[in-house]
Amino acid sequence: MTESTRRSGGHEYEHPQGTPAQQYAAPRAAGVHPAWPPPPAHAPAHAAGTGSRRGGKRPSGPVTLLAAVALVAAAVGGGTAYAFQQLTGDDSTTTDTATPVVAAGKKGDVANIAAALTPSVVEVNASLATGSSTGSGVIVSSGGEIITNNHVVSGASSVKVRTSDGTSRTARVVGTDSSKDLALLKIDGASGLKAAPLGTSSGVQVGDTVVAIGSPEGLTSTVTSGIVSALDRDVTVSTDEGQSGQGQGGDEQWPFRFGGREFNGDPGSSTTTYKAIQTDASLNPGNSGGALIDASGRVIGINSAMYSSGSQASSSSDAGSIGLGFAIPVDTVKADLAKLRSGSTG
Repeated sequence: MTESTRRSGGHEYEHPQGTPAQQYAAPRAAGVHPAWPPPPAHAPAHAAGTGSRRGGKRPSGPVTLLAAVALVAAAVGGGTAYAFQQLTGDDSTTTDTATPVVAAGKKGDVANIAAALTPSVVEVNASLATGSSTGSGVIVSSGGEIITNNHVVSGASSVKVRTSDGTSRTARVVGTDSSKDLALLKIDGASGLKAAPLGTSSGVQVGDTVVAIGSPEGLTSTVTSGIVSALDRDVTVSTDEGQSGQGQGGDEQWPFRFGGREFNGDPGSSTTTYKAIQTDASLNPGNSGGALIDASGRVIGINSAMYSSGSQASSSSDAGSIGLGFAIPVDTVKADLAKLRSGSTG
């Protein structure tokens, strides 16, 4: 797996009839002097309480504003939930899945993707009975919810996260799902954090440009890029928190099995298999739990496993990524969020 473990101890209201100037702008432009139309036989149903055409009081208040923004958001891509979240301060809803964060003219630009998403990726440091584990995590709500891999925090007695600005905060494990290798952390009392936009993995295609952000070997906010190499790869990981393999240089790494071969040791008999996105973006120990991002700046996967030749080689000069990494599809993550938020463990 790709964690690194150390053995050391506003919408303005307009009357639907328009102003006189608006109603007759075209006739005047054509040199015709219009006559005022007769009043309607029945007043519009909504006219009561809203004032006359001249100087009437406009509807105001949060309900009107919320409805207006929600309608606009829905029209541009299904963002009603996100609009509601931002206006009400409810941070329990994951960021809008439809709105790209990178302008169309900058699509695929790694520098722009990195600038937009780096503040949404954190380094995760877990204290274990056997030492410590370093991985990554993705902020999914402004109130401090963070998705990471279960194997990064499994068995942890305490967890700290470090944001891209260098701030270190204590986090707690809210829920875990070893069958999908996912865990949800929470920074209590947090607010104003930049949540990552979660996209969809169902439309991902082989050859798509991707960017990975994480903390390999504790190097916070490291950015790499590549393409989607393959889809629906069967990756088998251990569900036993005590199961580990011995990696290069004495670093403990969580094992996985792919293509009939074992990497980072034996996963053991208690395992689970999930369908993964394969990428050639460089992933190294510590990238586990970090973000795999599409060309529009939306998270499409959570990096979870990588093959480093050094994990089975005798020389440290052979260590490092060889472009064979795997990520849990974001559709799997989104489907699991409610369970994780409920505090489920296992």
